[in-house]
Amino acid sequence: MKGMSQQKEDEEMKKARDDVRAIYTAAITSVNPEEAIKKHVSLKGDTLILSSKGETLQEFNLKEYKNIIVVGSGKATAPMARAIEDILPERISRGLITVKYGYLENLSRIETIEASHPIPDSNGVTGAKRIADLLSESDRDDLIISLISGGGSALLPLPPESITLEEKGQTTDLLLKSGATIHELNAVRKHLSRVKGGHLARAAYPATVINLMISDVVGDSMDVIASGPFVPDRSTFRNALEILRRYELLKKMPGSVRRYIEQGAEGTHDETPKDGDPIFERVTNLIIASNIIALTAAQAEAEKRGYNSLILSSLFEGETRDIAFFHSAIAKEILASSHPVEQPACIISGGETTVTVTGDGLGGRNMEFAMHAAVFIEGYDMLMASIGTDGTDGPTDAAGAIADGATISEALKRGLDPAEYIKNNDSYHFFKEIDDLIITGPTNTNVMDIRILIVP
Repeated sequence: MKGMSQQKEDEEMKKARDDVRAIYTAAITSVNPEEAIKKHVSLKGDTLILSSKGETLQEFNLKEYKNIIVVGSGKATAPMARAIEDILPERISRGLITVKYGYLENLSRIETIEASHPIPDSNGVTGAKRIADLLSESDRDDLIISLISGGGSALLPLPPESITLEEKGQTTDLLLKSGATIHELNAVRKHLSRVKGGHLARAAYPATVINLMISDVVGDSMDVIASGPFVPDRSTFRNALEILRRYELLKKMPGSVRRYIEQGAEGTHDETPKDGDPIFERVTNLIIASNIIALTAAQAEAEKRGYNSLILSSLFEGETRDIAFFHSAIAKEILASSHPVEQPACIISGGETTVTVTGDGLGGRNMEFAMHAAVFIEGYDMLMASIGTDGTDGPTDAAGAIADGATISEALKRGLDPAEYIKNNDSYHFFKEIDDLIITGPTNTNVMDIRILIVP
């Protein structure tokens, strides 16, 4: 029979686990794509009103436009499209979006193509080409509404003719496993694309474009969100080449990719459109949801549940193991000195870490975070969870995982060797064995990751 103190600790941890899920749910609700669209876009008579922070940003007289065309790509794009259909039910002339398999909504005027993420497939190419063709057919008296969200890079692939889709996929896979940041990954992607890095703005010119984005990148860099198809590109072929050199990937790249990037750096291929190009004069770019909005809602829910809560930052990036160690140090400091907040404490952070993959296991950055956290907090009365806001962590059906001070000992009791799972980057199967995966299904939004640290 358990002693009273142990029983109390068990009850506290059970409550903390329930609270993690409630805090995460509050965060996801705050960045609901439909609500975000309707918060920023409204219709009054024949005037489409674009708002930001509660104030009118721009107005569009719809009588001036012959056609309203909706395009987009990303994990959250289908519910964004549904909101636009609600606002403009009879005014949309035509539309086409690409989304991840299963991330669908019931749309009446906008066509949807499902495609693969994070490694692109032929459906994505079909969607990208059709969207580019649709925009190329537009004219000055057309209004384009673009709906962009995280995942849009993989879901909108259209490589140069000298590079095959398979070669583009190999390149993406190598970069994902190298530890490259999303900024670095997308700098390369933009220079291996006919639609990213501002190229769709070129296709749409001289039509008017409203580009609405849900940010899934650290710092909310518009040119990085889905590789910025309607945004001036700040990166260059030389940057892309340097990134491949930095991660020692040049010799591993398909020959066609290496040659194309090297030729681009030498000036053989045209650069992506830059700031000051006239093609952007009729484009309005606006971020309608982001990680900090989700973190703020998570903090409010944590405080509602009785925790002293603190948001560390929405800008975390870097190697996942290092970020897990940093968070565990903060948790231990709370126990030792009641800093930065007193118990019961809930520390919240966001951003997007990277994993340098050396094994052949299954996992994602959030489960990898929890795996390392489990080692760092073993024996301590605390809990740490890392969860993707899109509902999928890496190529798995899990959104993330949860670990506490007894995770490692529980694994050992079940005959598992945590060190082997870590070595093999097999966090998914580790947490599946101990029933600590967090599985939410598609959330239809995507604003990077949320980490929740609780010290009861």
